[in-house]
Amino acid sequence: MKLFVNNLTNVDFSYLHSSRGLMGESWLLQLELDGALNEQGMVCDFGVVKKLTREWMDSTIDHALLVPTKMNDIKIEHALGQTRVDWLYPNGKSFHCQSPSKAIVAVDVEEITPEAMAEWCRAQLIALFPQEVRGLNLRFVPEVIDGAFYHYSHGLQQHDGNCQRIAHGHRSRIEIFLNNERNHKLEQEWAARWHDIYIGTSAHRKESAEGMNTYEYRAPQGEFSLTLPTEYCSDIDTESTVEQIARHLAARIKQIRPLDDVMVRAYEGVGKGAVSQV
Repeated sequence: MKLFVNNLTNVDFSYLHSSRGLMGESWLLQLELDGALNEQGMVCDFGVVKKLTREWMDSTIDHALLVPTKMNDIKIEHALGQTRVDWLYPNGKSFHCQSPSKAIVAVDVEEITPEAMAEWCRAQLIALFPQEVRGLNLRFVPEVIDGAFYHYSHGLQQHDGNCQRIAHGHRSRIEIFLNNERNHKLEQEWAARWHDIYIGTSAHRKESAEGMNTYEYRAPQGEFSLTLPTEYCSDIDTESTVEQIARHLAARIKQIRPLDDVMVRAYEGVGKGAVSQV
């Protein structure tokens, strides 16, 4: 007997890509269990399935930086509850991230893909289920987006939860309206401008080598720092919450279209976001 749960949850995270560098990502999770029926006539109670899976995803990969350990030029060090990752972009520029160890997940693969992560998660998740569950298959799938979207990473120093981690991210759609009319051209322009971007907070930015941006802060979980090439960064004057991102975009568009009514719907991953109107 098989039991399935579509769109059981979604995970938001960042990872290192061999050519694109730091990338924010959002995936939906599809789960299928194979097993015998228990005395209640179930393979496993849906409530148990959802609770076990969500808790494991939340504590393992959600809002973390995933690092493929078999990728070229990766170096990972652990000391005193901190993990440091060093890597070289294809152009020779450097990437450094240091965070509390739970914020960085080393994955024993060459590349972070939905298929590789599904297998990595499956091997660990199956052990959590009752003995009636004999097999487990899962799939990660990106949200189907009919329109513009971009991958972004960020960190929220003032957040009480895992959003405070300096390098986590999202794959997000963007919707822009001028005078109540959807403007796909502007959406594509901003999606291209923020392609694989790190949205930093100006107050977190420290002095660094020319052509590089360094961000540092202390949050409830500990000390965080991140260094990456300037061309992959875009700073705003506030914390990079989705509300402030929407406000920032609306204000920037209003500067170049002062006579128009501007509305921005900015998304943070799948199915949630904020609206700003000016």
